[in-house]
Amino acid sequence: MTVEFMQKLLKEGEGFTVEFKECVNALNNSVFETVCAFSNRYGGHLLLGVRDDGAVLGVNPASVDGIKKNFINSVNNPQRIFPTLYLSLDEIHIDRKVVLYTHVPVTSQVTRFMGKLYDRNGDADIDVTNSVDLSAHIINRKSGLFSERKVFPYVTANELRLDLMPQVRQMAVTHHFEHPWEKMSDMDILKSAGLYEDDWTTGEKGFNLAGILLFGRDDVIRSCAPGYLTDCLLRRDNLDRYDDRLTVGTNLIEAFGLIMDFISKHTLDRFFLIDEVSVSVRNRISREIVSNILMHREYSSAFMSKVIVERDRIRTENWNRSQQYGRIDPNNYKPQSKNPIIARFFVNIGRADELGSGVRNLYKYVDMYTGGAEPELVEGDVFETIVPLASVIVGDMADKVADMADIMADMADILTVVEREFLEKLMEHFKESEWIDNATARDVSQKSPTSVKRYLSRLAELGILVTSGENKGRRYQLAGKYRT
Repeated sequence: MTVEFMQKLLKEGEGFTVEFKECVNALNNSVFETVCAFSNRYGGHLLLGVRDDGAVLGVNPASVDGIKKNFINSVNNPQRIFPTLYLSLDEIHIDRKVVLYTHVPVTSQVTRFMGKLYDRNGDADIDVTNSVDLSAHIINRKSGLFSERKVFPYVTANELRLDLMPQVRQMAVTHHFEHPWEKMSDMDILKSAGLYEDDWTTGEKGFNLAGILLFGRDDVIRSCAPGYLTDCLLRRDNLDRYDDRLTVGTNLIEAFGLIMDFISKHTLDRFFLIDEVSVSVRNRISREIVSNILMHREYSSAFMSKVIVERDRIRTENWNRSQQYGRIDPNNYKPQSKNPIIARFFVNIGRADELGSGVRNLYKYVDMYTGGAEPELVEGDVFETIVPLASVIVGDMADKVADMADIMADMADILTVVEREFLEKLMEHFKESEWIDNATARDVSQKSPTSVKRYLSRLAELGILVTSGENKGRRYQLAGKYRT
């Protein structure tokens, strides 16, 4: 630990992985609650002698040795911390004051303090001992088991959509020439893909959750994974609710296509030459988004995954079996498969690449699509992906704007030459965006604020533009009759 890193922590403040405690003269139980919570979550940095706001008070020099001894004894006492932890406190001197520091690592076992279970939520340590759901989330994070491997012994092939098998074979062969699935029977494919297995822990045999999610009938999926739904929303004009919605709860093979189609319906396609082949970069981005939320979500949770298409971005949320917290750095990222059976199946049919390539691909294609923007992937209990798409994402507005000649024909005897020039510049803007405000209109037309206000009002009076909002928040949209 360096002074520079310590000062960085003080500047950033408390959060999921940083906690400040005053403890000027002695330790208190809240210190060990934090140790327990860090151990059960992502680990974290604990600083003693610091106020909640980051101000350094310093530990009383006369109390340093006693605090360090008390800390070591407590974390190694199974009556207080179980299982015990191998931790100690280091002395760091900042502005001639002593700060005691330790880093608490994530452990493979559930940690308790005085028989209670603590979890970290933001900058707070939460007692979740009596919460079945929250306790289960901690156990699930630390478990080496995957929920996709849960066996359902009473589900038979009659409950599966085996009519999807020809499509699966074709996709596998298209992606991998002479793929062995081409000549396998349906049941052999299911076993080869790990969708039918023997559970050596319970002695049960049958289709696992991965197999049911991939091939199950809708009613079977609802019974075995009641929390599985993907909510697709378009929020472009109605930001409080939605402009379009699709709720997907069918098998993952068909769900992939349905979600892809929803994104395609509400975004602009753009083609680029990649290895001398014209490629839809929008579809490449959508593929990474959709495969991510279907392959890596935690299906044991009732949290509904979301795909939200907004005016200038696509945002996704899905419950996650998280092992770290914060924004993912593509240059320093250690991928972990959350559902390896489902992920491997998607790789076989060409809907995903090998583990870790999805993040790199997303950065690559978003950069191409937007001309320099970067996606944001944030890992936590809820894994969030934000894909900026700039003005092009609002849809192909050029296809929705009527021929300029139609408007000019209607207004030939009413608009002045200057007004016509102003409108022509606005029409170019409307090819990429549905709305315009005063400030944007000034940039587009290079007219004075007074002139822009007058021209916009004039076009609204003539019914060419419609308005929304008042005063500084007023926006203008091309009237419906001038859209195709």
